[in-house]
Amino acid sequence: MSDSTAHTPTNPPGVGTGSSSVKNPRYPRVPLSKLGLSPGKRTRLKRLLYDYGPGGGTLLVLPIDQGLEHGPVDFFANPAALDPAYQYDLAKEGKFSAIALHIGLAEKYFHEYAGEVPLILKLNGKTSIPSDAQSFSSLTGTVEDAVRLGADAVGYTVYVGSPAQDRDFLQFAQVREQADRFGMPVIVWAYPRGEAVAKKGGKESLYAIDYSARVALELGADIVKINYPVPSEKDKDSPPPYNTLQLSHFEMFRKVVESAGRSLVLVSGGEKVDDAELLDKVRSSMDAGATGIIFGRNLWQRPKAEALRLTRELHAIFRGYAEPLA
Repeated sequence: MSDSTAHTPTNPPGVGTGSSSVKNPRYPRVPLSKLGLSPGKRTRLKRLLYDYGPGGGTLLVLPIDQGLEHGPVDFFANPAALDPAYQYDLAKEGKFSAIALHIGLAEKYFHEYAGEVPLILKLNGKTSIPSDAQSFSSLTGTVEDAVRLGADAVGYTVYVGSPAQDRDFLQFAQVREQADRFGMPVIVWAYPRGEAVAKKGGKESLYAIDYSARVALELGADIVKINYPVPSEKDKDSPPPYNTLQLSHFEMFRKVVESAGRSLVLVSGGEKVDDAELLDKVRSSMDAGATGIIFGRNLWQRPKAEALRLTRELHAIFRGYAEPLA
């Protein structure tokens, strides 16, 4: 996903012409003042965007919800990471904007890091044991829990396209209402899932991810966490005009950012990949208007010294995208 193959778009948004060696253009991020936030939400988001982490209106988040979502299997690559204190220490020493996790890991560990590592409390989740065909994440915590614990935001996973999305949307509406009442920013993990998605290009297609970004905006997300679209042969199964678009990686992601509107965009780092590819993905995402990156296994599956080295490189990149508070 290197930005060396992208080009400066000359067509209307969503329409590409191929690729060249011209560097990606850089698109501005939506300023905090344009997000329609209550004072409570704006105060908490300011802390995440400017007072912690790389700052300058960017986000670098360390998630550790994989123990619930995937099981202990993800910790075999680095057994030290099985202890949540490993990720907490990494978030503190690496100066992350926040750590994202479920209530059990917050209640049992966060008191040792409160005031040093901002908290994003995940409010719903599921295990990987059942099929994704009926994907639905039940509540595991409340906005009131987040306030009690001193969180600066809550996270909620929406499975766009799942047959259970009617229950999902209703459950999220209740979370959003509580978050508005308490002045708590809401980050939506917008994930396309289900048989219908699989038949229309798959969960990594531009169609599915673009749709998910728009759904998050429509549902009221303050920040949307999305995956980077991955082109494949299955794109031909996407609905028109997605099945005929000819876009570079950069143009695809820029389209997703545009669909997210005034929901800030947080890009998923995904599984551990080559460092050069990872850093290219960060630069390209930020050029396209993303607010930040959420890296979990890419970092905590490494020895700490290696993870901190890579984190310093990420901070250096983010400094190039710093913007004043507006």
